[in-house]
Amino acid sequence: MVVLNKIYTRTGDKGETALGNGDRVAKHSLRVSSYGTVDETNATIGLARQHSVGDMDLALARVSNDLFDLGADLCTPDRAGDADAPYPRLRMVDAQVDRLEAEIDAMNAKLTPLRSFILPGGSALAAQLHLCRTVCRRAERLTVELSQVEDVNPAAVKYLNRLSDWFFVAGRIANNDGKDDVLWVPGLTR
Repeated sequence: MVVLNKIYTRTGDKGETALGNGDRVAKHSLRVSSYGTVDETNATIGLARQHSVGDMDLALARVSNDLFDLGADLCTPDRAGDADAPYPRLRMVDAQVDRLEAEIDAMNAKLTPLRSFILPGGSALAAQLHLCRTVCRRAERLTVELSQVEDVNPAAVKYLNRLSDWFFVAGRIANNDGKDDVLWVPGLTR
């Protein structure tokens, strides 16, 4: 599928990059910003995985792979003639969203309901997962903005929305199933 034998190509030296369908666009385009921020989210997962083990690490690995699927989806806009492409376009599917929802429900079943907002922190893994959540929210905002001006796969937007929730709940799991969450105390430092 992908062969990378030369890392620099010089084709982006004038501020343009190629999309998955070969179209050239400005590197600052909303589409590139969207999938670039998905990539950034994935990089934060790499940091989180430095602190994760067992089922959490396996789940983060699945999400990381999903984010490459999502990047492929976002970097390849729909256009006439796609049916003639030499390979099928990789698109996010609702089953990926459904899996996130099932995982959120399973993790959330272990947690006591919150009576306050929580602050990012607690364990190192929880802090990293909150960073993942906030970068994912930015990717979602950019992708929603993109969807207002170009066609975007609705499953891609849903996936980002659920994923930020997944990171939130996973952060609570990483804080001793929520027992070590750092609670927000409104006005505490006034």
